[in-house]
Amino acid sequence: MPELHELPALALRDLLRSGTVSAADATAHFLERIRQQNPLLGAFITVTADQAMEQARTADALRSLSDEDDLPLLHGMPLAFKDLTDVAGVVTTHGSAALDHKPAPADAPLVALFKDAGVISLGKTQVPEFGLTAYSENRIAPPSRNPHAPSRSSGGSSGGSAAAVAAGLLPFAPGTDGGGSVRIPAAACGLVGLKPGRGMVAAGESAGDPAQLVAPGPLARNAEDAALMMDALAPGNRYLAAVKAEPPRLRIGVTLDSPWSSTFPFTPDREALDALRAGETLLEHAGHVLGDAAIRYDNRYPDAFTTAWTAGVGAARISPSREALLAPLTRTFRRRAQQRSPAKLAEALAFLRQFQHATLAQYGQWDLILMPALAQTPRPVGWFTGTAHGSDRWPSAQWPGDADGDYRKQCEYAPWSSMVNVCGLPAITIPVHWTGGAAGSGLPMGIQLVGPMGSEALLLQVARQLGY
Repeated sequence: MPELHELPALALRDLLRSGTVSAADATAHFLERIRQQNPLLGAFITVTADQAMEQARTADALRSLSDEDDLPLLHGMPLAFKDLTDVAGVVTTHGSAALDHKPAPADAPLVALFKDAGVISLGKTQVPEFGLTAYSENRIAPPSRNPHAPSRSSGGSSGGSAAAVAAGLLPFAPGTDGGGSVRIPAAACGLVGLKPGRGMVAAGESAGDPAQLVAPGPLARNAEDAALMMDALAPGNRYLAAVKAEPPRLRIGVTLDSPWSSTFPFTPDREALDALRAGETLLEHAGHVLGDAAIRYDNRYPDAFTTAWTAGVGAARISPSREALLAPLTRTFRRRAQQRSPAKLAEALAFLRQFQHATLAQYGQWDLILMPALAQTPRPVGWFTGTAHGSDRWPSAQWPGDADGDYRKQCEYAPWSSMVNVCGLPAITIPVHWTGGAAGSGLPMGIQLVGPMGSEALLLQVARQLGY
């Protein structure tokens, strides 16, 4: 019999609903996994063990009084939330030393949605400061590390959640994706990561997001587990039922074009191209028709996206006396955001709407668009910031200050993610390749498939068809 953390989330959910496994036993098991593994991985900032066990005992009492069919969808399932998202009574750090760390007065809508679905919250996972970066390192806690190679980053901004799922500290986890923040860590950690289309998840958080970039989505070990979470995120769509159907034969356009190329020219690593070829082979063997898709992107995109992406941090309430505690990248982009006029932001948002229409017209010539998930292998901890050897904590005076170099590295690492958020489209990353040759060997590398609005179930079907 596999241990609980080895089970797919769907199998664990079924054991909890049937009463074969109690919520208290499942919660205790995953809390022990966290106790053992988190000192190495840095996946959690806060662990709420006492509250979790109390919630689990309440769930078991409910189970004893209810028929299985009357239980909520995710009855007793252990879960955790990014430390950008408020959980009542738990500190939300936003990954920042510049904020007062006070317990949140109420659950965020996303947390309330999952609690209504029956989950047990085990704590808060590691994030970059204000969720701004493609790596999960900050000044308040050890960096989130990749379970497949702890010297490497787990990605960002949902890096702690991805590391926790990949290491078996959680069965699956929700992330939020505003520029790749579900798909980047999923790809880095060898998971399936789904970014739903704009507006698909009603509990999406939009504060400080004038371009409506952010969408919550699942980080999971396979497509069925991701579909189960989507049934909680977007009730009534029946993703778990749909994912088991075979997708139709699809026309898939393959591209390496990126809207960042004009500003930050890059060459994909050989491992990224190996992953793309592996994905092409799997898709062709499944009966899909692939062709080259030449996508033309407006070279004004990088400046407009950066303007929209950093608007929120410019408006964040931070005491002037604590500004020096911000990481250099945050501080630099906050200052620039505050110096921009409202007209400049409005101009950027208007351009992004035009970019969306132009890109959708090109993507619409195909059923799906295929590209690598990342242009490089998972990066070493400390690589983006220049912190030698990825030290677990860096005092303000020692953290290097090359914000523009940091940002450029991120855009070269993940050049195919942010434009999907601008377009509001669904996209999925699938871990089709490992640098060591076999699943679980070496570093994971993946592909990204981008679909039209409303294609979340189709993307999950294709991932399952490919064996994930």
